[in-house]
Amino acid sequence: MDANALQRSWDRVTEHGEQVPLYFYSHLFVSYPEVRSMFPLSMSNQRDKFVGALGRIVSHADQIENDAAFLQHLGRDHRKYAVVADHYNAVGASLCATLKHFLGPEWDEELAGHWTAAYQVIARMMVEAAEASSESTPDWWDADVTAVERRTMDLTLLTIRPRREFQFLPGQSISMEIPQRPRLWRYFSPANAPRRDGSIDLHVQQIDGGQVSPAVVRSLKVGDAVKLGAPVGERLTRRANDVRDVLMVAGGTGLAPLLAVLEQIDNEWARSRTAPRVHLLHGVRMPWHLYDRPQLREMAQKRPWFDYTEVVSDDASYPGTRGKVGMIAARQDLYGRTAMVCGGPQMVAHTLERLAGAGMDPEHIKYEHFYYAPMDEHMGDPALTRSGDIK
Repeated sequence: MDANALQRSWDRVTEHGEQVPLYFYSHLFVSYPEVRSMFPLSMSNQRDKFVGALGRIVSHADQIENDAAFLQHLGRDHRKYAVVADHYNAVGASLCATLKHFLGPEWDEELAGHWTAAYQVIARMMVEAAEASSESTPDWWDADVTAVERRTMDLTLLTIRPRREFQFLPGQSISMEIPQRPRLWRYFSPANAPRRDGSIDLHVQQIDGGQVSPAVVRSLKVGDAVKLGAPVGERLTRRANDVRDVLMVAGGTGLAPLLAVLEQIDNEWARSRTAPRVHLLHGVRMPWHLYDRPQLREMAQKRPWFDYTEVVSDDASYPGTRGKVGMIAARQDLYGRTAMVCGGPQMVAHTLERLAGAGMDPEHIKYEHFYYAPMDEHMGDPALTRSGDIK
């Protein structure tokens, strides 16, 4: 396949803006009506996300072929939509029809061959991973809501308990569907390491204009049943008993996966009385957004290996550390440390720039990135994401 031809042609198609997803979905739902039920009833926030991600992934297939872990995660995760091999054929056919429509005469036999080959690489790897995982895990996990705590005006701490064994690593993310918003899956990061009782804590912040987060914060209640997808993401995970010191940089609810890793380290310390030095910086706009302040301050007092710094950016009256959390992180002692960064896209990008500018080796900076980051939580549905380098 010709990678340059793929990327050039996709760039040409995206010049047509919202007409692209409109054509794609019209072709998909008319030609293959059986796939309509996999998508949410309201497509207002969905249209461009799936098509945009699909085009970017396929047009960079020469790179993704070397990233098998990502595509395998993606294939396994799409089992929650009841996706089977024939559905990949439907999506691929509609993608090619969309390309042909907008490229016109440029869509010749040679270019069509490049796109077909690239799409087959993606689809094959996803289907094979889904088929393999179906032998040992369900398409999704049913879970019960066991606790709901409104911690701030726009943030809820949620505790759920899967009805069957659900394995994940501290630092990973899981997708969740709530009964109030069927077929709208959103990704959240467990804020705890795995527990014996299987319970999972989630931090959910209400996003203005979001389709799911307001319903979680306002309407989800104890006793409700939710669905969980397979855990994804590895870049914010840590090897057990790793002795390398850690600088954690969190923005807002990006704190959640770092808390899970912090609990992992604390559990190791409880067993062996050894732990790496850990410094957690939690950056927020206003001080009342420091929703886990009491617990973290107490932990900093009781754990000799743990330091905690609160960073507030938008309140000039705040008497503590003020500024952007990335700037504060870059002022720390970075030698011999691994940095773990989690927050919104702008916060992560700014922090990465500052850490690199301060001389930190990029190989020692861990973060997650996705091909796109829609407004509501982390991803749209069906989600095409890249676990590998934000949250």
